[in-house]
Amino acid sequence: MTDQAREPAATGAAASGPPEPAADGAAPQVRDETAELRAQVAQSDERYRRAVADYDNLRKRMARDVQREREEERARVAARWLPVLDNLELALQHATAEPASIVSGLEAVRQQALAVLADLGYPLRADLNQPFDPSRHEAVAALPATDATPGTILQVVRPGYGTDERPLRPAAVVVAKGA
Repeated sequence: MTDQAREPAATGAAASGPPEPAADGAAPQVRDETAELRAQVAQSDERYRRAVADYDNLRKRMARDVQREREEERARVAARWLPVLDNLELALQHATAEPASIVSGLEAVRQQALAVLADLGYPLRADLNQPFDPSRHEAVAALPATDATPGTILQVVRPGYGTDERPLRPAAVVVAKGA
C-alpha cells in the first residue's frame, strides 16, 4: 500500500464512503490496490499449482526409480546365484560317478552358496555351544544335559544366517536345560 492510500483510512472520515476519484480523473487507488492484490493472489495460486505438479512428478519419478532399482538388484542377486546353479547341474550330470566324488563336489557347491550369502551380508552363524539368545535363535527342543551349562545350544537343527544388525533367519536349535 502507498502512503496516500493509508492516510484516508487513518482519519476515519474518508474510510466510510467509496473512494473519491483523483482530481486528474484517474481511477481510485483502492481499485489499483485491489487489482494488484488479485494479481498477487493469481501469481501465488499459479506458483502453488506448479509446486503441486512438480511434487507429483517427483513422486512418480521416485516410484519409477525405486522399482527400477529393485529390479536391477534382483537381477544382480540372481546373477550371483547362477554359478551355484551351474555347479549343481554339473553334479547332477555326474550322479553315476563315485559317491565320494559326488559328496566332495556337493560340499564345494555348498561352500560356494555360503560364500554368496556371506557376500550379500548374510553369513552362516556359528551357534553351536553358544548361549541361547531368543533374538538370534529359535528353540525347537530342550534336553537335559549334565555336561553343558543350562541355556547352551547343544544342536543346530536349522542354521541361522545374517548378523546381529541384519538377521536373515534365526537358527533352530536344541537347548540344554538343567537336570
